Amino acid sequence: MSLNSIFQYFVPKDKKIFFPLFEQAANNVVTMATILVEAVNSNNPATREELFKQIDKLENKGDEITHQVHLELGKNFITPFDREDIHALASAIDDVADYIQGAANRMSLYRIDDYNEHIRKLSELTLQASIDLEKAVRELKDLKNVRNIADSCIRINSVENQADYVFDRAVADLFLYEKDAIRLIKYKEILSALETATDMCEDAADVMESILVKNA
Repeated sequence: MSLNSIFQYFVPKDKKIFFPLFEQAANNVVTMATILVEAVNSNNPATREELFKQIDKLENKGDEITHQVHLELGKNFITPFDREDIHALASAIDDVADYIQGAANRMSLYRIDDYNEHIRKLSELTLQASIDLEKAVRELKDLKNVRNIADSCIRINSVENQADYVFDRAVADLFLYEKDAIRLIKYKEILSALETATDMCEDAADVMESILVKNA
């Protein structure tokens, strides 16, 4: 029996079981970010609340996918790349979902009815980073399109830098122009959650870049 045959014996029958799970998780994040953009651009409070409820449900779905990844890690002796990278990528994608849901939850609980340009812009940047995240994840299954993955990761880093700038400007404007301290705190927490969602996209990109280096 050849060494390759022995290796194949230990590989799970569906050796790519992790990739569909990653793709489902990334797609779920894109859906959440898309709904968030729709919510912050809606002038109808009832519509916004319904959209926020959808985000809640999708965040729970994301948790289930992440749990399934961890179950598969426990069941499979051989994995397509390092186990710590699988865990880190699943956790980073889940963190993106958590912060999108966190931002939406604050908007709902704080009864925000004025979504300023900064909130809308950060929501759009979160969606943009999520789309690039999904594109990169879809290329992971065979690692043949390394350039495409690297390009998506570069775009995510660029979006995160833009989000940092928008966040800093938004907070500066709050301290300059907002006279209501409670309102200032509400907006700052929402902005912070949105900016952190793009940070988590960057974390996921960093994991994928690490995978590329190790498997090049």
